[in-house]
Amino acid sequence: MNLNYTPEEQAFREQVRSFVRANLPGDISQKILHHKRLAKEDYVRWQKILHQRGWVAPGWPVEYGGTGWNAVQKHIFDDECAEAGAPPVLAFGINMVGPVIIAFGSDAQKQHYLPRILASEDWWCQGYSEPGAGSDLASLKTRAERRGDHYIVNGQKTWNTLGQHADMIFCLVRTASGTKKQEGISFLLIDMHSPGVTVRPIIMIDGGHEVNEVWFENVEVPVSNLVGEEGRGWSYAKFLLSHERSGIAAVGRSKRELRLLKYIASQEQVDGAPLIEEPRFRDKIARLEIDLMALELTDMRVASAEGEGRAPGPEASILKIKGTEIQQALTELMMEAVGPYALPYIPQQWGDNWIGEHVGPEYAGPLASRYFNYRKVTIYGGSNEIQRNIIAQHILGL
Repeated sequence: MNLNYTPEEQAFREQVRSFVRANLPGDISQKILHHKRLAKEDYVRWQKILHQRGWVAPGWPVEYGGTGWNAVQKHIFDDECAEAGAPPVLAFGINMVGPVIIAFGSDAQKQHYLPRILASEDWWCQGYSEPGAGSDLASLKTRAERRGDHYIVNGQKTWNTLGQHADMIFCLVRTASGTKKQEGISFLLIDMHSPGVTVRPIIMIDGGHEVNEVWFENVEVPVSNLVGEEGRGWSYAKFLLSHERSGIAAVGRSKRELRLLKYIASQEQVDGAPLIEEPRFRDKIARLEIDLMALELTDMRVASAEGEGRAPGPEASILKIKGTEIQQALTELMMEAVGPYALPYIPQQWGDNWIGEHVGPEYAGPLASRYFNYRKVTIYGGSNEIQRNIIAQHILGL
């Protein structure tokens, strides 16, 4: 793989950079760059802007609304969006259920759902994990019993991200028992506004309402909302998770956060000199930057393989592990850099728009909240312990 950008790729970068600078709303980018919470409308507004340009789903086939970009162009696009402070495109519709529908859905499902995903007319969420079925997802107990032309769904999902905003949820449900547990699972699309669906908030340690538990009580779902074949949901779920884990690496966002870390370290003082000149702290930054450079190269190799038609395999687990470890390390070093200014961010006391005027510099205000929030990244998308098992089995042959 040639790691030098061609003149054409440099020109593409300028095209993307110019578009993002001209069209990204300033209030949204300021929230991102200052670690403030985004509202639902912020995500939707940016996705609609990208949709109007035809850039909201770079990974989709062109016939379904994709861009036709190669792996390097997708990398450049992600890089420039992250650098400018653009919010990530919500993965649940574009990067998760969309590719599953394209690969395994019926023509009717493609015609109905794909345009709505592109236009942000439906907000999607994920229904995978359950109490007692997280890392061992195949142990799920939510059932869907077929009655005529409907399934009747009963059960509970947990750690459901942003489900309080969702119009639709893609769910793994058990449609058969008495067989190998993976073979009795189906992939079902459920309207969140259906009678019998209840969303209950789970407040996280940073004080935010980001995840939920979702209850299904005799929820009627048309059989036409079954994706692919009944009992084949486990295969579709693995296909989806490989795409999710690749995206979790978040190289562009980590590069942006690394630049912020260096800025913070240049502002904070130790013994009258900038912290970034302190040898031990500078060494920590250097080690982290080397890890991030290696992750970026690995990410581009995986993306290149996808561009050749190969779905991401166990290498996606490598990206997930290292990407999330780097994200956590960035939050930890920022906290270390600001020292006593790294007080817990309490939104109930200061509100979402608190700027840190009470304690220390503006950039210090949200750092504790971000640190708490990022404890989750090594868990979601399949915990890093599970990813190491996948690597051991499929790459090392253990």
